[in-house]
Amino acid sequence: MVKIKNYKDLLGKIEEVTKQKGLDLSAGEDLSIAIMNLISIEEHLFFTSQKTGREKYLDLLNEVRAMRASLLKEIIKDYEGEVWCVSKHLLAASMRVMEVGTKELKKGDKKKAANLFQKAYQLYSLFWAINLKVVEIPDIKQQKEDRSVFVKIGEMVQKAIDCCKE
Repeated sequence: MVKIKNYKDLLGKIEEVTKQKGLDLSAGEDLSIAIMNLISIEEHLFFTSQKTGREKYLDLLNEVRAMRASLLKEIIKDYEGEVWCVSKHLLAASMRVMEVGTKELKKGDKKKAANLFQKAYQLYSLFWAINLKVVEIPDIKQQKEDRSVFVKIGEMVQKAIDCCKE
């Protein structure tokens, strides 16, 4: 893999990858949000099964899980080690932190909500950085700047994924 030395190299790599693979990142972003919601549905079906003692919810959970896995394959084409699971958990964590931020916003704590939203976006950005293969885990660890890896990746993904592009 090409060594990425700075933000401009990283942005250039994203543009190169999206052109090579013919990726529509806005569609990928929509799909990733749908996957987040499927993960949430899986969680709700689990808790409902436990609260009601009815196994039919586990049958539904299994159906939703299969759908989520097939859709995740649309984004994660190939992976090594635990990247599949890490990716799923990055989306799930991002979604949950975003939901907690929304609850804080509703309570009127905008500062806490903004902090949670930032963390949710950092997790989401890391998902894309890993799955577009623009950074590898060793590359992330070797960055020696004042800003965290999450800040740098977030800026990069923000420029690369624009859901308003048609």
